[in-house]
Formats: sequence, C-alpha cells, structure tokens
Amino acid sequence: MAIRTILFDFDGTVANTNGLIIDSWQHVYRRILGREADEADIKATFGEPLAISMEKAFPATPVEEAIEIYRTHQKDIFEEMIEPFPGMIELVRGLKVRGFQVGVVTSRLRHSTLVGLDKFGMTEQLDCLVTCEDTDKHKPDPAPVLIALEKLSARAEETLMIGDSMFDIKCAHNAGVKAVLVGWAEATSEEDLHGADKPDYYIETAEALYGLL
Repeated sequence: MAIRTILFDFDGTVANTNGLIIDSWQHVYRRILGREADEADIKATFGEPLAISMEKAFPATPVEEAIEIYRTHQKDIFEEMIEPFPGMIELVRGLKVRGFQVGVVTSRLRHSTLVGLDKFGMTEQLDCLVTCEDTDKHKPDPAPVLIALEKLSARAEETLMIGDSMFDIKCAHNAGVKAVLVGWAEATSEEDLHGADKPDYYIETAEALYGLL
C-alpha cells in the first residue's frame, strides 16, 4: 500500500540538539550531584521523556526540581545551539511538494519545538505537531503516533515514522506504523535494535528517504 503520511521525530532527527541536550544534562548533574556524567549515559536517554530520565538519574531529587534546573538552563541557549541536520529542510519541503502529509511527533515541549521549527522555516510546512503536552502517555507507548494519525485522518499502514532512537521505533511499531531509523544521530544505531524493535528501514541521509517512497 502506498505511503501517504510521513511523521518525524524532532530531536536527533530533524534538529541536531545533541550538544544542547548534553550541555543541559551536565548542568543538572553539576547542580545536584556536584559532578558531570559520562556522555554515553546521557546519550542513552535520547528520545525518552525527560521526566522519566530525570527520575532515574536523580532519585533523591524531586523530578520537578531537576526538570526546572534543566529547562531554565536550556531556555536561553536553545535557539542558538540547534541546527537542522543536512537535507532535512529540503526533504520536508520536497515531501510537501509531492503531496505527502507531514507531521512531527516529539517528546519535547510545544514551545521549544516551535522555536526550532520557526528557526528552520518549517512550521508552515507541517500538517500536524504532537508534543509531550498532547498526551500523558509517551514514547514508546503508541499514543503520540496514534494522536498524529487521528489529527491527519491517516491510516497506519500508509504511514512512516522517521526517528533516531529505540523509543521512536517502538512507538511506531506499537501504533502499527513502519519505522525508519536515521543514521546521522547518536541515540541508537541499527546494531542496537533486534527482533520486534528492529526498524523496517535504515537511512544514512535525508535524501535517501525518497528511495524508500
């Protein structure tokens, strides 16, 4: 069946926020524990809702306090530290020209997501935006993708989800949607995923998506 709808994760897929996220996490570690963390441990949280990651990292600190430290630090540096991954702006525009529905499904807050999308000139290209504020259930739960499908009146079997982490892949599969793992981020490699968690497709560049379609 032909694909008609493309859903993208934001962090690590559309936007290179890796440096921003690592910097913000290290700030929280210094404030709460008086030390920095191994970057590999921080990268392992990429794609996971922030509250869940913070609760695991700082069990003795109220999660709301840890999140406030993180977001206060990130607020003033967010726009200047993020950039689109190569080819992503052109890809989204190209998909729209070809008649595809395009949405973003992210675990990020709506405001900061829109700041990034506006910076990239992509906001007007989107038919749908689902953020962590749209549901109490987050990736890998299927709810975020299911909400996007409902907003777009799209069918799961006619949809692709593009993401950089195991949370994106699991969320897509749990919603009955085929998943594409990107190779330009640092969250999850193709070798990390097996069995039901294995992506349906893998691409190394944004332009390679056209080959799948």
